[in-house]
Amino acid sequence: MAECYKKRTPTAKFCKRFPARQRLRGFTAGKAYDWSRSFERGARRMKAIVLGKAERQILVGVPVLFLAGTLIHFLYGLSGEFFLVGLLAPVNESVWEHLKLALWPTTLWWTAGYLWAQRSGRELDAPAWFAAALGALLTTEITIVLLFYFYTGAFGVESLAADVLLFFLAVLLGQIAGGKIYQRGSSVSWVFPLALLALLLALFAAFTLAPPDLPLFTDPNSGVRGIFRV
Repeated sequence: MAECYKKRTPTAKFCKRFPARQRLRGFTAGKAYDWSRSFERGARRMKAIVLGKAERQILVGVPVLFLAGTLIHFLYGLSGEFFLVGLLAPVNESVWEHLKLALWPTTLWWTAGYLWAQRSGRELDAPAWFAAALGALLTTEITIVLLFYFYTGAFGVESLAADVLLFFLAVLLGQIAGGKIYQRGSSVSWVFPLALLALLLALFAAFTLAPPDLPLFTDPNSGVRGIFRV
């Protein structure tokens, strides 16, 4: 039992929770304590606290995605309003078009992360990884929409600084959500989240060409929608 009092041992937390008398009670009463379940619970808790290489890679994506999204905001104008660039970058100031700031950077970051891990010989849980990618993207996009309409509709705030802060917060929450999903794992095939990601990309391209007549797709400054400015 002496090892229970050494600092930074895997059993330290268990020993603190179950004193020596309580640990021995099960044996003296004729029933063995279920050690495997205790260590399994401890392992899950440690996994939630200690970040592995995959989780660190996910969090490193926060500043990368923030900078990439900021640059993409100006890409369509800098390209001379090139048609193909308009499928990737915002073509106006509508809320929908601004979701592209996270769409392509997030998709490419997670895809590149998986390919890099494969090339370097590092094992990744493919179903969990792509489920996390989808979860990160959806969390980011939903956060942008909800918080934007919250502070503009409820408080009438229209500020570039608020928009920038919103985008950073959305990316941060998205990556955190992705990391949590990856830690939990996924029981579905990697094909399912990849198919949904492909559907989202196709949906954004379609609504850039033919956006619905809704406020979400309308530029609040000019009143136009889509790349053809209908």
